[in-house]
Amino acid sequence: MTINGAEARSVIGILALQGAFVEHQTALEQLPLRRQLEVLLVKTPEDLQRCDALIIPGGESTTIALLARLSGVLEPLKNFVKTKPVWGTCAGAILLSQAVENAKKGGQELLGAMSITIARNGWGSQIESFEAPLDVECLQNPEQPFTGVFIRAPVVVKLHPGPDDQPIEVIARLAPNLLPPALTSPNQSDEPKSFVALRQGLHFLTTFHPELTEDKRFHEYFVRECVFSAKR
Repeated sequence: MTINGAEARSVIGILALQGAFVEHQTALEQLPLRRQLEVLLVKTPEDLQRCDALIIPGGESTTIALLARLSGVLEPLKNFVKTKPVWGTCAGAILLSQAVENAKKGGQELLGAMSITIARNGWGSQIESFEAPLDVECLQNPEQPFTGVFIRAPVVVKLHPGPDDQPIEVIARLAPNLLPPALTSPNQSDEPKSFVALRQGLHFLTTFHPELTEDKRFHEYFVRECVFSAKR
C-alpha cells in the first residue's frame, strides 16, 4: 500500500498494561527494517484501532487480562485477534490460547485465537527458570541457535485445531533431554510439552522471552512472516 507515492508503514502495537512491553519496543526499533514500521504502545481501544498487528508481552496473564478489561481493551482485543496478526510471549501466549490449566482461582480470561491448551507455570517456580539453545530453521542464520529465556514459562499441553481452523506449525521445540521428567513421555518427538514456539495462520506464540535477549531474529520473523504477509 502506498500513500502519496510512499510506502505506508505497518503499525505494530505492543499491549502496554503490564509486563515486558518496553523490551519489545526496543527490539522492534532496533530491527534493520524499522523504517517500514511504526511502534505504538497500546493502552486504550483507540490505540488498538491504529494497529495493523499486536504483541502481547510476558508478565502476569491474569493481571494483563484484568487491566485490559478495566481499561476497556479486552473486548476490542477479542475482535482484533479475529483478523490481525498477534504474537504472544509467555503470558501473552497464555492469553492467545483457547484453554488454560493451572489457572488462578476465579479463572482466566482468554482471547482464544490459537487452538491449543496451555498450562500456567508449567516449569515450576521462579527459581526453576532457565535458558536453553533452540534450533529454529525459519529464522535468519538458522545454523546459529537462539537462546530461549524461560521464566515461569507456560507449557503447551495439547493442540486441538478444528476442521475449519488453520493448521498449527511448530516453529521451535526443546530438545528431549532438556525436558524435566514430569513433562516427558515415551513418544517425545510428538510431545506438545516440548513445543515452545507455534504459529497458526497470522497468530504466533512463544512460551519464552525473545525480548530479553540481544537476538532480534524472532521479532524479525514476526514482522516479515506474519505482519508484512498479512498486507500482501
